[in-house]
Amino acid sequence: MTNDARPTEPVGLAGPLYAKPRIVREDRSDGSILLRSSDVLGDHPVSVLHSFRAWAETDPAHVLVAERDGSGGWRDVTYGQAAGAALSIGQALLDLGLGAQRPLLILSGNSVDHLLVTLGALSAGVPVVPTSTAYSLQSQDHERIRGIARMCRPGAVFAEDSDQFGAALDALPDIAVLASRGGRPAAASTDDLRAVPAGSEVDRAFDAITPGSLAKILFTSGSTGAPKGVLSTHGMWAANQQMMRQVWPFLTDERPVIVDWLPWSHTFGGNHNLGMVLANGGTLHVDSGSPAPGAFDQTLANLADVAPTIYFNVPAGYAQLVPVLENDPELAAVFFSRLRLMFNAAAALPSALWERLSKVALQTTSRQIPVTGSWGLTETAPAVTNAHYDFSDARCIGVPLPGAEVLLLPLEDAYEIRTRGPMVTPGFLSRPDLTAKAFDGEGFYRTGDAVQLADPDDPNQGLLFRGRVAEDFKLSTGTFVRVGAVRTSLLSALPVLADAVIAGQDRDVACALAWVNLAEARNLLGRKPKADGEAFVDKDLAVHVGRELAAHQRTAGRASRIERIILMTGAADLDAGEITDKGYVNQRKVIERRAALVARLYDEPDHPTVISAASTDRTLSTPRST
Repeated sequence: MTNDARPTEPVGLAGPLYAKPRIVREDRSDGSILLRSSDVLGDHPVSVLHSFRAWAETDPAHVLVAERDGSGGWRDVTYGQAAGAALSIGQALLDLGLGAQRPLLILSGNSVDHLLVTLGALSAGVPVVPTSTAYSLQSQDHERIRGIARMCRPGAVFAEDSDQFGAALDALPDIAVLASRGGRPAAASTDDLRAVPAGSEVDRAFDAITPGSLAKILFTSGSTGAPKGVLSTHGMWAANQQMMRQVWPFLTDERPVIVDWLPWSHTFGGNHNLGMVLANGGTLHVDSGSPAPGAFDQTLANLADVAPTIYFNVPAGYAQLVPVLENDPELAAVFFSRLRLMFNAAAALPSALWERLSKVALQTTSRQIPVTGSWGLTETAPAVTNAHYDFSDARCIGVPLPGAEVLLLPLEDAYEIRTRGPMVTPGFLSRPDLTAKAFDGEGFYRTGDAVQLADPDDPNQGLLFRGRVAEDFKLSTGTFVRVGAVRTSLLSALPVLADAVIAGQDRDVACALAWVNLAEARNLLGRKPKADGEAFVDKDLAVHVGRELAAHQRTAGRASRIERIILMTGAADLDAGEITDKGYVNQRKVIERRAALVARLYDEPDHPTVISAASTDRTLSTPRST
């Protein structure tokens, strides 16, 4: 069915938002700290799929998923329609020879048909392998897709538009193709799959699902090598959703409505957000926009049409959204009208951005709408911690969820964080060597991330994210640089920056390559900034950045001080591994690929594209401020 208007009435804001943290701390003799919630993980269904089917039985007419229909309206699919389609599709996949050992490879981005095919596969006990669309649409040789197929040995591949994904399908010539549209030959269309009568085989397959059954194989970005296939079981997914329900009790009474672009090939969009909708009987509006250049206008159009109850995004998305909300009261009124909370993940949200979000929400609604966060990995389904309480430091990632254990091992000025619990992967596809290295002797997963205690005397105040251990480095002076902390501090001090990478390993000072937030720059200058090739050379912009950098230097410690910046014009290259399609920038890959710009920061400090605090000696011709 189609629907041209989305409901915006309040959904009930009286219930409790958060459960109170009750964290137990155990200090060990080796200096490590074990944290866990005293709340026991509650009973929950075998799988998220079981929750979905229960909602379909109790309220079949409720809308599960919607997407733009091409004419300005929305294509809706209800729980009842989706449940019926899933059984037919599942039967059809079994008829094609798919099964537990022959998964379904998915090339397409988020869509109604993508979800229906996923539900159908899972209903039949067929694991799904959703892949980043960049592997199909931006690659020249499609070697990543070939490598994934060699590892997974799929029984079929789904490409919603067989013409759009034609080059990738050519790279997989021996795999049966399923498609919704397109002129290329296909074994079946989605309409064909939905027309297959569901038989006893799909019922038996569904009944055979256990917590240990494989639901998905999610591939990490592979930016430092070949992608790794993370085994994601039904039990991991279901347990993680129960963990979230216990710390967000409002989910029990308020079925979530979300507008979400985050790709289902990643754990944030595909497990956390989609899982929350399925487990709690919610509605997901597929957002075909994103924070990428030229794509954010679609997100704004969708948010003007649909008022979410929970909003999920990454820092790059919030950096685009905040200045629009500040300057468009009408959009802000719709966006905040029934919003329970805003949620950030994937990377730390700069404190200035966090504060601006809170401020515009309060100005618009006269009520506090929390900006909260969490921490987790593809290997943890994904949430391990959650900040289900008020906090004042934007780096806060919260406390362990019920059922999750966190082990903190001392580092130079922080802790390495490891985790154990029912949400943790059993390992990596066809890589027993990586699986063995990933776990310590107690069964804790080695995450490679660094944290610190928000309050050493009160574990209920949670943890602060300090970055990825592998990204950190030392200056030639011996000063240790926590890249994650330095990056978020810089972005908070300079809102005109959209993102940055920090350079300086074995150098005497730290410098940065940064991208400009063009919306902020236009507000500042009253025009687009001037560029010359690979970097901006706008004098007014340089003066502003120089002044802000000088102010930042006066408050930053030695390990957080940035001396010089180059503002890059070229976007981070997703296909080259500089950025993931959920917006996380790979520090080391950018430094490696843009070595010439890094060298300029140190070898040519007077170059016109290099900005330092000395840039404030110039005069700003357009005296505006962000």
